[in-house]
Amino acid sequence: MFDTIPRPTDGVSITGPALVGRSAATSETLVLAERAAATDATVLLTGESGSGKRLVARFIQARSARAARPFASVSCAAGRDLLLESECFGHVKGSFSGAHRDAPGQLELADSGTILLDEISCAGVRMQVKLLRFLETGEVQPLGGGRPGRRIDVRVIATTSANLTHLAHSGAFREDLLYRLRVAHIHLPPLRERPEDIEPLIVHTIAKTGRAVQFSEQALARLTSYHWPGNVRELQAVVERLVYMSGASVVEVEHLPEWFRTPGARVVSIVERRRQLSDDLYAGLVARTISFWGELYPLFLARDVTRHDLRQVLQRGLTTTSGSYRALIGLFGMESADYKRFLNFLAAHDCNVDPRPFRKRAAGQRASESVAMALVRDREAAAGRRLERPSAES
Repeated sequence: MFDTIPRPTDGVSITGPALVGRSAATSETLVLAERAAATDATVLLTGESGSGKRLVARFIQARSARAARPFASVSCAAGRDLLLESECFGHVKGSFSGAHRDAPGQLELADSGTILLDEISCAGVRMQVKLLRFLETGEVQPLGGGRPGRRIDVRVIATTSANLTHLAHSGAFREDLLYRLRVAHIHLPPLRERPEDIEPLIVHTIAKTGRAVQFSEQALARLTSYHWPGNVRELQAVVERLVYMSGASVVEVEHLPEWFRTPGARVVSIVERRRQLSDDLYAGLVARTISFWGELYPLFLARDVTRHDLRQVLQRGLTTTSGSYRALIGLFGMESADYKRFLNFLAAHDCNVDPRPFRKRAAGQRASESVAMALVRDREAAAGRRLERPSAES
């Protein structure tokens, strides 16, 4: 976990946030961050949501030669297509509806400093192309601009909670951009893989509140054994809640939220629920316990099933059919006449998955295995599994 970095001011030395933890993984993260800070290399920070990627980025900025220079931050998940491009690269008057005047982008505003591109996996194809061109040339071309771009000097730090390698293999993320971003790569392990850090993080969070509150050994043991799906962000929220709202100077087990008081209880994270949902949907389609048009399609239109969920189902299916969309029709229990309707549906809702990576057989796989054999295997694996109908909460 990291403290908040104060704004750099002239004549003030900024050392950055302090890393709290005593695990080997935390020590390694600190060493890699120090090495990255000593260079101008592009940095890719990966890890689950809440693991501290943004604060590691600020740590690198504060320890670098650019510490007193601008630090800009853009969330790629907050905007899509033209709006995200405009925020990063700027725009000229009249380039799109609402562009009433020329405006510089965050890249230009961060000239000589650093820009953080948060959740880079959410950037669209057009944005990926422009970002790749910037990383190669250092030039910023405003949206709608016809003149040559302006060359600037900005260090790029990107973060993502997604697996960019898998996205690149599926065609959703440019492989050449991944190589450009992954010059210095730092992966932040989830908190459940470094339980030695939990107690120091709790002590540090309490100290930041300014309250004289302690946790009993039994309460600390329950918190340490928890799997923390929300990582450090979740831990901070839980500790602050207990400090401010328990009304006790010593927090005991009975003060903890219910899921901590029940031994063996496990709260499933949103990511895990979504993965489980796509697995259940796939199993239900293969086992014929649900139909694509009768149940999955209405759930998608009602937004109980997301575009990401559907793509995961398609990926599972394309793995089975060796990249054949036509074979998905039979695998998912649809009629052969539904083929065009199926493709039109996927195209209309931008749910297509590139089938090419699934046509490459891994070494050791039986090249002669037919789709029919794979279908039988998947049906047998899915037999007996009870599909839980997803709700809007999932």
